[in-house]
Amino acid sequence: MQLDAAHDDVFKGDIARSIPYHRMNGKQYCLPALTLFEPEEAAAFREASEAVDRIYWKTLSFVQRDLPDSFLVHRLGIHPALLPAARIEVPYHGVSRQDWILNESGLKCIENNTDTPTGIPETAYLAAKLIGDYTDFSSASSGMRSAIQAAFGQLIGYYSEQGLDGPIAFSSYGWHLEDRTNTEYLMQAVQELGCDTMYVPLEELEIVPGDGLFANGQRIALLYRLYPLEYLVHDTDEQGTEPIGEELLQLVVDGRLGLINPAQSIITQSKGFMALIWSLYERRDQIEDFVGRMLFDREDFENIERYLLPTYYDSAPFTQAGLPFVAKGYWGREGKGTSLYDGEGRFIEAEWGHDEAELQEVQDYYDRQPKVYQQLFPLQTLTVDTEDGPYEGCLLAGAYVIGGRHAGLLPRIGGKITGDMAYYCPAAIS
Repeated sequence: MQLDAAHDDVFKGDIARSIPYHRMNGKQYCLPALTLFEPEEAAAFREASEAVDRIYWKTLSFVQRDLPDSFLVHRLGIHPALLPAARIEVPYHGVSRQDWILNESGLKCIENNTDTPTGIPETAYLAAKLIGDYTDFSSASSGMRSAIQAAFGQLIGYYSEQGLDGPIAFSSYGWHLEDRTNTEYLMQAVQELGCDTMYVPLEELEIVPGDGLFANGQRIALLYRLYPLEYLVHDTDEQGTEPIGEELLQLVVDGRLGLINPAQSIITQSKGFMALIWSLYERRDQIEDFVGRMLFDREDFENIERYLLPTYYDSAPFTQAGLPFVAKGYWGREGKGTSLYDGEGRFIEAEWGHDEAELQEVQDYYDRQPKVYQQLFPLQTLTVDTEDGPYEGCLLAGAYVIGGRHAGLLPRIGGKITGDMAYYCPAAIS
């Protein structure tokens, strides 16, 4: 539903200051329009996203407790230097966002960003603002800020019990407007809990190996980092001699630093994790004999079948059955490294991002990664009005699960592979 206002009439004043990236990549990102969901659809997202979150948690515990390092390295693609930190079991989580397709066949979750999801201020703040100012509808994300505070409160309390009391640093690249705005939104929400917080650009953090993490000479107890762990593990100092990423992870292992999201999020972030869940589902009659206990109950198995898609470590199950499929790099972000194939295994299209200058570098990065292969589930198409005219695109709905609680929806409208040129169109309940 188009709002009765032009883009520049909507995105000004406090809204423009709160969401300064309402235009990105040379065009509109946030639309002066709403994606309308029936109450039953919104309720279905809540039920489905929380069910998938429970499945993820149970599978995570299985990985941490029962699977060898070789599986984490070779099947989940996790760097060996990440393993000690990733195996630390933290009973709470911060912010995650599942990506869902809704069409006439139902709801399917196609991936889950459990490490560094963004889109937070536009979902938690902007949606309610636009819906409240222009309509009588309700926001599908009205409880998101309180869910953030509850989840961070749990983590802060847990880390305090581990002896990690003190300032919380919120960090991202200082020059990256979208990441910094997301990070500062979370920081401000946590400040309302009465916590000692500070924003520190990644490049200004100081690691003292074996001692701690510091900012402006002050010891940091907890670090929220909007920075992927699969990048961090490779980080070195400016001279390229000191492995500062590994040194930071060692501080976590030594109990000198707490991370939000916890380091275990790298396990569930791997797209190989979805292939593992499906493998466990297909071998459900053998699990108890292999593990010595049941990982999932009957409802979990029903929800895996209902909400997840067949996902494998190779494409043979689809090519042999003549089914179209999607190939995804393990660490793909914003759709990059994703390719579509038809039922005969012929390439259809791929997503590499909008920046032509970085095309070769991006392709090389994702081509080096292992891949999973997932059954193709068609996205719903719709047409929205943009400043460049009507745009017919595909709807992908991000569902935030924060601290185990469904907290909001992030509808994006883009191509058959949702990339960094997709539009954001806030979710309202009609």
